[in-house]
Amino acid sequence: MTGPDLPPGGGLLLVDKPAGCTSHDVVGRLRRVLGTRRVGHAGTLDPMATGLLVVAVERSTKLLGHLALTDKTYLATIRLGRSSTTDDAEGEITAGAVPEVVADVADPDIHREVLALTGPILQVPSSVSAIKVDGRRAYDLVRAGETVELAARPVTVARFDVLGPIRRADGVIDLDVLVECTTGTYIRSLARDLGHALGIGGHLTALRRTTVGPFVIRDAIDVYGPEGVPVRGEQRVDVTADFSAAVAAAVVPAADAVRAAFATREIDDSLARDLRYGRPVPAAGLDGVYGVFNDRALLALVEESDGMARPRLVWDPAG
Repeated sequence: MTGPDLPPGGGLLLVDKPAGCTSHDVVGRLRRVLGTRRVGHAGTLDPMATGLLVVAVERSTKLLGHLALTDKTYLATIRLGRSSTTDDAEGEITAGAVPEVVADVADPDIHREVLALTGPILQVPSSVSAIKVDGRRAYDLVRAGETVELAARPVTVARFDVLGPIRRADGVIDLDVLVECTTGTYIRSLARDLGHALGIGGHLTALRRTTVGPFVIRDAIDVYGPEGVPVRGEQRVDVTADFSAAVAAAVVPAADAVRAAFATREIDDSLARDLRYGRPVPAAGLDGVYGVFNDRALLALVEESDGMARPRLVWDPAG
């Protein structure tokens, strides 16, 4: 199919991923909806999870390696009293605490251990994560029957709040939580570690990502539309031209995406010429990677060192 009209250079698309598909499935879906192979995503979501997935289209895929999407927010449900092979509801239940032991865990105990998992912590990722071990994904090693032990690594959980009442039934405890954290934090590992600290086991039963860096779920769109929730790995190709056009219209142009995600700076024509040729320009005292514009047009992403702003990505090079 011929793709719909996209902004020049493409842009970023905020997708509300449904449960039951991988982030890669969403990329495959968008390749069909938008009629282009140049689609990539930032920040994988597990198949069980829903919520915000940041996707780049066309030339804007070059932005993905520079986006500082370090802070994320999740809404989740944790079940205490049961452990699973994957630390979430997709795995097999491996152990269950005695109901009387679960009943002995009081609400203040839960709040105390939640607080202990807040702030800078060392976290062992789930053995079925996508982390590579000797060049292979951990989850592939587990599926092959190998035992995987991953090293703890530092993450920051800025906020870990229990929302609403803690629910108890049938020998388990369910709690809804809000988590604000740095990238690399595994929410299912928080569920596992909370259950372990209480001595009754725990796993994740629901997860929804609501923010990624400056981007929020209220601006995200459904890319499956009238065809419904996808079956994992299955990609329907019979999309309508109207639906494709609606998705394309939601693509945030690269310049607007850079303004949302980075600090910015406007420069004059003479400095713009230097940047277009890949030459550094005088620094402006800005930290980290930032966007440079000339007459409101995106020129480049730069980073300062030794008194100069050096290009990391020249968006509008000299012809």
